[in-house]
Amino acid sequence: MKILLVGDIVGKGGRRAACKLIPRLRTELGCCYCIANGENVAGGAGLTAKCVEELKSNGVDTITTGDHIWDQKDFVNDVKRYPYVLRPANFSLQQPGRGYGIYNIPIGGTICVINVIGRVFIGRSSDNPFDAVDRILDEMNHRTKIIFVDFHGEATSEKIAMGRHLDGRVTAVFGTHTHVPTADSRVFPGGTAFQCDLGMVGSRQSIIGRDINSVVASFKTGMPARFKVIDKDIELNGAVVEFDPTTGRAKHIERVYQTYDVA
Repeated sequence: MKILLVGDIVGKGGRRAACKLIPRLRTELGCCYCIANGENVAGGAGLTAKCVEELKSNGVDTITTGDHIWDQKDFVNDVKRYPYVLRPANFSLQQPGRGYGIYNIPIGGTICVINVIGRVFIGRSSDNPFDAVDRILDEMNHRTKIIFVDFHGEATSEKIAMGRHLDGRVTAVFGTHTHVPTADSRVFPGGTAFQCDLGMVGSRQSIIGRDINSVVASFKTGMPARFKVIDKDIELNGAVVEFDPTTGRAKHIERVYQTYDVA
């Protein structure tokens, strides 16, 4: 069994590319399920109901998020309508939405998807992600052996630590947030697939999806600036995880890369 993982989808260009490429990739790669990070789909910051429904209707089964989930104020109420949209499980329990879900796989069986956020360099208050995942695994009580974890974080060491912590206990741990794909995809000894960061679905002619000149100027001057999202010359980064559905153990993980010009 194979599942497609897609990195942070950035803005209209990323969203349009994802909607075109994901259905084809699922068919070509033989994937029965798709998980994508969508916290930047609405103009590069946050989500809207329309964006969520568009991704869902074009092959994304579960949408994970991160620190930008509430950037679009209306989504605070809208998130309750979408059980397949997750916010980090280690956010305050006072926040709406859910941090994990158990979903049906179209060809049979169930999958648990868990979303947590890191605490190193992330700039947002949250509870301990390691404790949060441990608690969720206890709550699940072995309801499914197929478990995927999106660790939305900045620090590579923190993400790798989570992968090692969960080795043999989940099918895959994959990182999001930095928008830059890492070359460390592997299967750990206990059977957990890992990649430190999937990358993004965003412009190749950008700095993590934003206008190059304005980002460079901000670094040079130290002054704040508005970073325009670039919607042309899009690259899709992600991974495919192959695993044994009877054990939940990963057999292989391979990076996915596609280009798409939405102009």
